[in-house]
Amino acid sequence: AVIVSGDIGRHGCTILLARDDFGIEAEVASDCAPLWGTVRAMTDVTREIHVIRDATRGGVGTVLYEVAEQSGVGIRLDAQAIPVQDQVRGVCGMLGLEPLYLACEGRLVIIAPQEHARELIEVLHDCPYSGEAAIIGEVTDEMAGRVTLMTELGTETILSRPTGELLPRIC
Repeated sequence: AVIVSGDIGRHGCTILLARDDFGIEAEVASDCAPLWGTVRAMTDVTREIHVIRDATRGGVGTVLYEVAEQSGVGIRLDAQAIPVQDQVRGVCGMLGLEPLYLACEGRLVIIAPQEHARELIEVLHDCPYSGEAAIIGEVTDEMAGRVTLMTELGTETILSRPTGELLPRIC
């Protein structure tokens, strides 16, 4: 199971709006949060976790592409399961950005066996910074090295591989 510890893209969206004058007024606050307590809570439940990565550089999409390519697996995401705040979705729509590629300063990407996914979600929901944790996809043997997205229309599309400079360049 592919799990995120909360809604995605807020930190990157916050930085973009603070640095550039797009003429967009949106109340978006960074998701910056300490992660150690969240990790500790998960590992107290199970040590059967394959991946725990923060999504600061390049967002969730970049992390998942790195895992898929390095491990030789496919990753299938469910667009409807990915938590994105309405304000972030709106800003991304206006600027032509994909929330999966915006930095998340206080979010984790977790890959764990399906049999532990529900228990991990329950624990994450009890942690102070991961109340919106969600199972957003699964690891598959299909499309090795690629990340695909099941759209709201029920079609599967290949998520674009990250290219160029990862936005926003924070440091």
